[in-house]
Amino acid sequence: MMTEKCKITVLVAAYILAMTSLSGSAVAQSTSASGKSDTQDAANAGGNKAESTSMKHVNDAVAVVHRMESEPGMNNLLQQAKGVFIVPSYGRVALGVGGSGGAGVLLARRDDGTWSDPAFYNIGAISIGVQAGAEGGPIAMVLNNEKAVNHFMQKNNFSLSADAGLTVVNWEKMAQGSAGTGDVVAWAGNKGLFGNVASIGVNDIRFNQKQNDAYYHQTVAVKDVISGKVKNPQADTLKQALAATSTGTASGSSGTSPARGTSGGSSDSTVTPDSKK
Repeated sequence: MMTEKCKITVLVAAYILAMTSLSGSAVAQSTSASGKSDTQDAANAGGNKAESTSMKHVNDAVAVVHRMESEPGMNNLLQQAKGVFIVPSYGRVALGVGGSGGAGVLLARRDDGTWSDPAFYNIGAISIGVQAGAEGGPIAMVLNNEKAVNHFMQKNNFSLSADAGLTVVNWEKMAQGSAGTGDVVAWAGNKGLFGNVASIGVNDIRFNQKQNDAYYHQTVAVKDVISGKVKNPQADTLKQALAATSTGTASGSSGTSPARGTSGGSSDSTVTPDSKK
């Protein structure tokens, strides 16, 4: 028979084994919880950064619209536009902001004449017109018809160019009367950015899903933004600035010069600055 001493030894060993097992389980649960917490914290941090970045893009786009106000005839162009794509900073200064070229926001005009909230995109290179060594700057693409707006519905890896079936004309050349109005009119804050070419193109435009989701706090598609299914009040200032510029009511707007076309049709009109008349 087992002696009393042996019984005590067995009980002690069993107790130690049980406590070791419980301790290991607790450590494993703690490690698992910690890992989950760290992952969640990282995800939240990434989402907060994406949201703050998208909000900055919107605020910067307001400044671009105000710069466009001073362009004679710009309000006439925007009055008929179906959309506008604004890239607050393009070029070397934008590297790391949104891809190889920059980051931009798309706003489309709705049937009632109001502007949609912004949808966020990254862009690649401007195919022609960028001068060697140019520092870049703000650019805007005025979308003159539904065909141009519909290209943005493709979401990823599309272009605004002749290769994509779109005529993209340089605002400077159009304002000088050297080019008619195309599907898209490209404006640059840096007057030397597009050079002296009449037509240009923007390649590798991509829908930024992360920024759109962060800005609207849910997973969204382009059509959700354009249709008004999702909204963010932070964009109201941008929409109001664009509405004021496109109606000529913005402070200091000088866009009262009429659009003149070579063939008399509004679709081929040329906006001529007052200084050029």
